[in-house]
Amino acid sequence: MVGADYYSKEEDKIRCLLCPHNCLIPNNKFGICKVRHNHNGELVTDVYGKIAALHSDPIEKKPLYHFYPGSKILSIGTIGCNFHCSFCQNYQISQCKPSDFQGAYNLTPYELAERAHSIPENLGIAYTYNEPTVFFEMVRDTALLAREKGLKNVIVSNGFINRDPLHELLEVIDAFNIDLKAFDDSFYQKYTGGHLEPVLKSLQMVHRSGRHLEITFLVIPSLNDSAETFIEMTRWIAEELSPDVPLHISRYFPAWKSKLPPTSTQLISKFAEIASQYLKYVFIGNIGENNYSSTFCPHCRNVLIERSGYNTQILGITDDSRCKVCAKSINLPFVIPQK
Repeated sequence: MVGADYYSKEEDKIRCLLCPHNCLIPNNKFGICKVRHNHNGELVTDVYGKIAALHSDPIEKKPLYHFYPGSKILSIGTIGCNFHCSFCQNYQISQCKPSDFQGAYNLTPYELAERAHSIPENLGIAYTYNEPTVFFEMVRDTALLAREKGLKNVIVSNGFINRDPLHELLEVIDAFNIDLKAFDDSFYQKYTGGHLEPVLKSLQMVHRSGRHLEITFLVIPSLNDSAETFIEMTRWIAEELSPDVPLHISRYFPAWKSKLPPTSTQLISKFAEIASQYLKYVFIGNIGENNYSSTFCPHCRNVLIERSGYNTQILGITDDSRCKVCAKSINLPFVIPQK
């Protein structure tokens, strides 16, 4: 147990202010995330230094396609989540209490930063697998130490976090991939236990901060696969954020409590075509190699970054960030041309 941040006391209870649930927690009880609890009038976190997953991954696996493509990054996760998605693919660590999980091991922020720094050609640390918001203090402390060593910090999140803690993370996090699970608040309420509006506000806040941002949308048959709503979503991204924000359209497969059939590849391709009318960089995930695997010049369709699985080659960009074919300027500040 380690003392947690962002809470207030209300008589004999604690109001957690980390995420928009704003849980009011009686003594010796947990918040919705199952990892933050009221311990004799103080909010504590039960996952500080408790690592449930630790792997070296391609940065593209996050997925981040325009943040130092071709790099490797040390990825870490703990336990718990402030959403309870019935289709969660990492439910073994996200949907349990720390006391119910067997196999977590102890690593301090210092030890994680040291490990990340010792890996040859490692870009930095990605906070992922379960929801990083619920291990906020661990993310912040580790990211500070990693940054001191010249490493980058990446978060893969559902975006359901309050303004003040997100502002604090923006001081130390370099790139975000945020899941936009639907463009419909009723979906969020029914299938995640959260709400859409706080996620949209987080997306706007990250974009305005200048931090790198990419978005993932998992298409689930019959739940969030309305073409009309999807058009609204892609237009919102283009108008409220930027047409330069990459969108990853991912194919759903049955997981945890959800037994719906996998999303058809035809529907995924249709959505990619729709999104491409509004956004410059659209990608498809979970269906193998496809016409939306690589990054193309939005002006002439020259291949800028070629991807085959997780093998990545930066081919079509000059040192001054122009397309090698049409010479138009390309807004990809974190893509470093290969020599």
